[in-house]
Amino acid sequence: MPRKRRWWHGLGRTADQAASDADQTASDADQTAAETDQSFAEREQEAADADQAAADRDQAAADRELSGESPTDVARTRAHETGLTDRGEGRLTRADTTALRLEIAGERDERAEEREAVARRRDNTAAERDLAADLADREAERLAHGIEATDPLATKALNAAAQARKRAAAVRSRAAEDRERAATDREEAARERESLQEEIQRANLDELTGSYRRGLGEVVLRHEIERARRARGRMTLVFIDIDNLKATNDSRGHDAGDDVLRQVFTALKTTLRPYDPIVRWGGDEFVCAISGADRERAHGRITESQLNLAKLDPSTSFAFGTAELEDADTLASLVGRADADLLAAKGR
Repeated sequence: MPRKRRWWHGLGRTADQAASDADQTASDADQTAAETDQSFAEREQEAADADQAAADRDQAAADRELSGESPTDVARTRAHETGLTDRGEGRLTRADTTALRLEIAGERDERAEEREAVARRRDNTAAERDLAADLADREAERLAHGIEATDPLATKALNAAAQARKRAAAVRSRAAEDRERAATDREEAARERESLQEEIQRANLDELTGSYRRGLGEVVLRHEIERARRARGRMTLVFIDIDNLKATNDSRGHDAGDDVLRQVFTALKTTLRPYDPIVRWGGDEFVCAISGADRERAHGRITESQLNLAKLDPSTSFAFGTAELEDADTLASLVGRADADLLAAKGR
């Protein structure tokens, strides 16, 4: 009897220590998340202040040009040139703040993934606590019914059973709290992802296809490169060139050419994941990044896109080249290798 009791107490202490360690890990993650959220707020305020300053410069330039206070043609010309300079600085400022907001959006996406990981750990902790509670209940029942009432140890055994039940109730209560917090974390993660999508929609997208424009696309692709490096994972960049788009524009009109671009983008979207970025790189070129994929896997995905495009429009096709991220790569070198692979594919 005492041996069994000692066995259960040892198990209880072990389970409780493991749960306490998991609690501390989750608490540390919460603190990090709170600090990061504060950083997001401060940087977003910085971007908002910069945008307001740019708007103030634009308004000041417009006021000067419309004031009529410049008495000579030379003065009016100088006022106009000053206005152009101010507006140019405003555009540059807005470009900088757009890049900053996209950077924040990317970091929010990473924060959402981390919150989901914390939620999963909390769920695991809750499951372990439930298991410990079940064991405690069974041991309490055995202690309560396995000892004769006249046995001198009966009182101690019944007290141990009561303590076991009390411990089980406390464990289940903590498990419920963990699951509630896990649900909250997932809701927060969903809001973060929604915020990211809103940031993307507010940014400059190609109005024809819905892909990223090149300027914004380069920011997104660099973010994908850095995220792959932080995760020590693979990433493959794909360079896509639409066949005979100029000939289509010349022979069938630009509306037909626009349809080709949309069909190619649609074919790519059907085989890529929602978070794999597609960038309109040039008039008849797209670049996309496939995270977690080596060249062979990426090649298979894009080949499937080619097959889907053939079903949409048998007269439309594209060629592509791939390059897998290496330690020394920059975006330029990665695009260059994918472009070279494209040219080699066309030559084969």
